[in-house]
Amino acid sequence: MVAKDGQKVAAVLSDGNVPGSREGLHERVLDKRSGAASAQDWRAKLRQWWPYYAMMAPGLLFFFIWHYVPIWEAKMAFEQVRIIPPNIWVGLKNFQQLFASPIFYQVLANTLIISAMKIAFVFPVPIIVALLLNEIRNGKLRGTIQSAIYLPHFLSWVVIAGVFIALLSPTDGAVGQIQQAMGFGSPSNYLTNPGSIRWVLVISEIWRSAGWDSLLYLAAIFAIDPQLYEAAEIDGASRWQKIWHVTIPGIVPTIATLFILNMGLFLSADLNQVINFQNDVNASTIDILDTYVYRLGLSTGEYALATAAGLFKAVIGMVLIVTSHLVSKRLTGKGVW
Repeated sequence: MVAKDGQKVAAVLSDGNVPGSREGLHERVLDKRSGAASAQDWRAKLRQWWPYYAMMAPGLLFFFIWHYVPIWEAKMAFEQVRIIPPNIWVGLKNFQQLFASPIFYQVLANTLIISAMKIAFVFPVPIIVALLLNEIRNGKLRGTIQSAIYLPHFLSWVVIAGVFIALLSPTDGAVGQIQQAMGFGSPSNYLTNPGSIRWVLVISEIWRSAGWDSLLYLAAIFAIDPQLYEAAEIDGASRWQKIWHVTIPGIVPTIATLFILNMGLFLSADLNQVINFQNDVNASTIDILDTYVYRLGLSTGEYALATAAGLFKAVIGMVLIVTSHLVSKRLTGKGVW
């Protein structure tokens, strides 16, 4: 009996399945060595690439401070804010008050309309610009055009709004004078006309962002295998056919990814732009969720309601990202993850 038990113990030890076996000890030593090697590799990579990590640090710090730290304060949407803490938990009362306000539905409708117009008319323009720039064979000419169309991106909305206000002025604006000279009637005040102010937002957004946003699509175009163009040329494809059958399919993943990310910002509609074009006459037409939250939080001091509105916008944005990702996966096989 004792001999049989000894044989079983010896067999187990020979398999290396117990802590005291020679094989088990060898495996633990190898694990420690691999862990030490991975730590050394990590330190070596850190020493090698530290300038790039240093350049990333300010951006990561910005997102951590302004996008991650405030997440904890989102609980304010479920509280009654008091000057002297602690706040009082009220559950969904702030959301009920928010959804009971007719102003909320007005600004929500404005946000949806403006965002839909930007998706329909602004989003395709950088793609078209990138395709056109790719067809310019003269490198110097292409560089000059790129520098010209990238410049508006570096201007603030204060400057851009001032430029458009001057151009669209009904008294001495260039657009009104051209309109009158061509016999299209007297100049119109586009900035106070509810039927045109949203188009002013769309056109100014195109002017500011189309050139800069085309960089991503240009990078995707340059990454396409040149052999595909050579094969298409051998098959007798024209320049338009090469664009349609080679270039556009090659940038579909980039288009899908950026479209999904834009859907996440669907309820934003750009606060900086709207607040610079807004006046007392057009406020009812371009008043969006962000300006509504801005007024609630800073003008009236309704911090809980403002947080509830912001949380509503964030949740809807997350739902739109996930939905557009699933739809893109189903249609194109490409998504964010």
